[in-house]
Amino acid sequence: MKTSVLSLLFSLTAALGTSPHTLRALCALHSAPLPPNSQMSAQVPEWCRALPRPEYKTLQRVLPDEPWFEVYKIAPGVFAIYEPHQAEEVISYLIVGTKQALLFDTGMGIGNIRKVVTQLTSRPVVVLNSHTHDDHVGGNWQFPFVFGMATEFTRANAKGSREDAQAEIAPDQICGDLPKGFNPKTYVTKPWHISLFVHDGFKVNLGGRKLEIISTPGHTPDAISLIDRENGLLFTGDTYYPGPIWLFRPETDLAAYDASVRRLAALAPELKLVLGAHNIPVAEPSVLPRLVTAFEAARSGKVPPQKSEGGKTLYVTDGISFLLTTPKKE
Repeated sequence: MKTSVLSLLFSLTAALGTSPHTLRALCALHSAPLPPNSQMSAQVPEWCRALPRPEYKTLQRVLPDEPWFEVYKIAPGVFAIYEPHQAEEVISYLIVGTKQALLFDTGMGIGNIRKVVTQLTSRPVVVLNSHTHDDHVGGNWQFPFVFGMATEFTRANAKGSREDAQAEIAPDQICGDLPKGFNPKTYVTKPWHISLFVHDGFKVNLGGRKLEIISTPGHTPDAISLIDRENGLLFTGDTYYPGPIWLFRPETDLAAYDASVRRLAALAPELKLVLGAHNIPVAEPSVLPRLVTAFEAARSGKVPPQKSEGGKTLYVTDGISFLLTTPKKE
């Protein structure tokens, strides 16, 4: 990487409390073209030096000997499965009932998430994805029951991808060692089978715990959130997480995103925790109405851009940040 640009961006993101998502999105063009097997000899990525995140000190860690994942018990029967060794810092959630369990996302597919899940519960597990970007479906193939939204975007992503997966293990994307036995040369997002198409309002009864799908398109056409009303838990996927929220890709629909965050904000009074899919697993429900206001301000041009590069512009307001497509000059 070009040190001057990287250092500037790292200082900016650290000062604003943002995440490695920013560095990955804004500095990708400056990455040295090193092959994956050279990553251990490459310089430690700047985003990696900011870890561990201090918020994790207050959470209860379980399975401390797991080498790739860090696992935290967030609430009774709820586990955050965090991947701190890859720049996405993706978080999947295992939600356990008395009869079965639901795995909300399956992460990168670099580590063996099924092995982790079987250590946390012996109940049958169904997979449901917050959306089908590669960093959330990497372990889908390991599970026999996968629910999916009935969209063309979902069907296309279920076929798997090599290009997207290989980008995730570029030298600047990995912090520390890859798991033993992992072969970066053959790493792909493997195809997976959709067992059942689901929809907005669909409920999953885990036994003693019911989860309801809330369709929240915008980030992707198939984006959903998941609510546990009885326990006041809202799992938001990539619709909200503490870090720059990606809203610049071709599949993004800003009008749909605006409607989705307004729908979630209306739920804030009945919630205890908001659980996003990257960086830090817990946030206060008050962040949801702030998200609406922040997005409206960023989209309308009331917030000055922080940095633009590669067709993406970073906007930050009230501690919430977005990466939007850079407006075309008149």
